[in-house]
Amino acid sequence: MKHITIKDIARHLSLSVSTVSRALINDKNIRQETKERVLETAKMLGYKPNPVATNLKYGHTNTVGVIVPEMLTPFASQVISGIQSVLYANGIKVIIAESDEDPNKERENLQTMERFMVDGIIICLCSYKENLDQYIRLQQAEMPMVFYDRIPYGMNVSQVIVDDYIKAFFLVEHLIREGYRHIVHLQGPDDVYNSVERARGYKDALAKFNIPFNKDRMLKAGLTFKDGANAADMLIEKGISFDAIFAFTDTLAIGAMNRLRDLGKKIPEEIAIASFSGTVLSTIVYPQLTTVEPPLQQMGKVVAELIIEKIKEPLSPNRSIVLDAEIKLRASSKKEKK
Repeated sequence: MKHITIKDIARHLSLSVSTVSRALINDKNIRQETKERVLETAKMLGYKPNPVATNLKYGHTNTVGVIVPEMLTPFASQVISGIQSVLYANGIKVIIAESDEDPNKERENLQTMERFMVDGIIICLCSYKENLDQYIRLQQAEMPMVFYDRIPYGMNVSQVIVDDYIKAFFLVEHLIREGYRHIVHLQGPDDVYNSVERARGYKDALAKFNIPFNKDRMLKAGLTFKDGANAADMLIEKGISFDAIFAFTDTLAIGAMNRLRDLGKKIPEEIAIASFSGTVLSTIVYPQLTTVEPPLQQMGKVVAELIIEKIKEPLSPNRSIVLDAEIKLRASSKKEKK
């Protein structure tokens, strides 16, 4: 079906394009008779105004791009829900792109958002070591940007995060106070700064209780359910003694927990499991999973408020907001007292 344009209306009425354009926006300098003819013809031909073109005329598109590393878990969808609730209320639409944990796709997504001429970009990174040149270039071009959860560590940007270090520390402390001493940490990727901070919290919690750090109990595991299962197999195959696991994410924890149960291990009697980035996934497994639960809806709302602030004034000072995450203690880590 052919898209009807202002030129088609002008050709049909033998009018200039500028006359038709002004008639459609009810310009007071266009005669009423001409306006009526233009409107009738537009309706007859099935003309629909292009909102993007109209907004570009005034220097904005009323759209914000949101780039997420994955959509497998409910983490991103809950944050996006919070983002949309604020932006839609302000007449701003959302364009969503998934990077699939691939910095190259993330770069392509950034470039796509530019081509769509979005008014601002909200992003959760794949890697804090990659694409820094792109973020710096966009900053210099005064593109409003806000980062959440995974941030470009070391850059002066507006961001919304939780305290990965302190929450990881407290969660490992909980495991120790429950009586677990041989705690394994399943790490996330090195280029995700959250992974660095959670590993630091793990080590410092062990040190507080004078538990020696054992490098064999710190595994670079990945991010997926399968990665968690593979890590569990590796621990068993290598004969590494452990009575608890603290995993980088729920997906790792659930993958490891399901595999250990398949191998006949009792959770938490023999092995406790705890993790970070709690979503609804942590409540639909058995036993329910102890986890650090960030306020994802709130995170999305705060991010949206920051991007609106940046759109209105691109040169406004960058702000870093730290939200309080809640440690949910559930059956997967509670040792039965004798």
